Amino acid sequence: MSSIKTERLLNLVICLLSTARPLTKAQIRQAVPQYAGNTSTEAFERMFERDKDELRELGIPLVTSSDDALFEDEIGYRVDREAYALPQVVFEPDELAVLGLASRVWQQASLAAPATRALTKLTALGAPQDDGSLIGLEPRIRTAEPAFDALWGAVRDRVPVRFTYRTARTGEVAERQVEPWGVTSRNGRWYLTGHDRSRGAARVYRLSRVEGDVVRIGEPGEYEVPADHVPRVMVGESVQDRPLELAQVRARSTAAQSLRRRAKSIAPGNDGWDVVEVEFGDVESLAEELVGLGAGVLAIEPDELRASVVRRLRAVAEVSG
Repeated sequence: MSSIKTERLLNLVICLLSTARPLTKAQIRQAVPQYAGNTSTEAFERMFERDKDELRELGIPLVTSSDDALFEDEIGYRVDREAYALPQVVFEPDELAVLGLASRVWQQASLAAPATRALTKLTALGAPQDDGSLIGLEPRIRTAEPAFDALWGAVRDRVPVRFTYRTARTGEVAERQVEPWGVTSRNGRWYLTGHDRSRGAARVYRLSRVEGDVVRIGEPGEYEVPADHVPRVMVGESVQDRPLELAQVRARSTAAQSLRRRAKSIAPGNDGWDVVEVEFGDVESLAEELVGLGAGVLAIEPDELRASVVRRLRAVAEVSG
C-alpha cells in the first residue's frame, strides 16, 4: 500500500471516528484533504467506494445510517466506536517480565529506540515486573550489518532492490537485483531470501557480504511473496554450515576479554601482547568483532580474516573522511 493511500485511509478513519453523528459523502469529501482535491464527482465516488471496501476488509466497523428524519435517503457514514475499540489489555507480572526481556534483545540503534519505548509503555501499565525469575538472562541480537535496515525495509514494503554482493567461493563482487522476501538469522548470521531477477530463481544472501548501499529500483508492493515461503526453512536448505577454523589474534594483555573467554589457547608475550587462538565459523562475523575491539587487537591469520578486517577499517576511514 502506498504512503499516499495509507494517509488517505487514516484520515478517513479519523474523520469517521471523531464525529458524533453520521457524515454524508459531501461532508466527508470536504473533511478529508485527499478527497477535496478531486474536481470530478465521479472520481471521488469511485475512490470513496474503494476505500470503504478496504476499511471493511481491514476489520474497521464502518456503518451506514440516516440521521435526518426529513431526508431518509441521505445516507451517512461513521465508525462504530464500541466495536472499533480494543478491550483493555492486562498482563500478569511474569508476562510483563518476559515482554520486558524481549524488548532488551535488540542492540542495533535503529531498533533499540522502539524497543525501549515499548518497555516504557509496559512499565506504565502499573503491574510489577517479576524480574527476579529472569536473573542471568540477557539475550542479544546483533544487527550490525550496514545493509540490515535497508533490506528489512525492502522486505516490509515489498520493493525490489539492487546491491553489490561478494560471493563466498571466489570473493568476486557482482551486482544483484533482488525482490526481497524475508530477513532471518541462523547461527548468529543474518540472511536475505528473495527472487534474483537476473538469475530468474530464488536465492539466499548473507548480509555480511553485501557491500555499499542498497538501492530501491521499484515501487512498494511491486511483487508478491510466495504464500508458502518460510525464510528460516529456505536458509536452512541453502546454507551449509562450514566446519570451525582456527584464527590467531594478537591482543594486548588487558584487552579482548570476549576472545580470551572462548580461546583455545593463549600464549603470553614479552611485549605486552598475547597470541590468542580462537575458533570461528564465519570470517566476516569474527572480523566484525575484531574491528569492534579497536586498537587492542591485531588479526594475524588466516589471510582471509586479515583482509576482511582491513576492508572494514578502510570503509570506516572513508566514512570518517
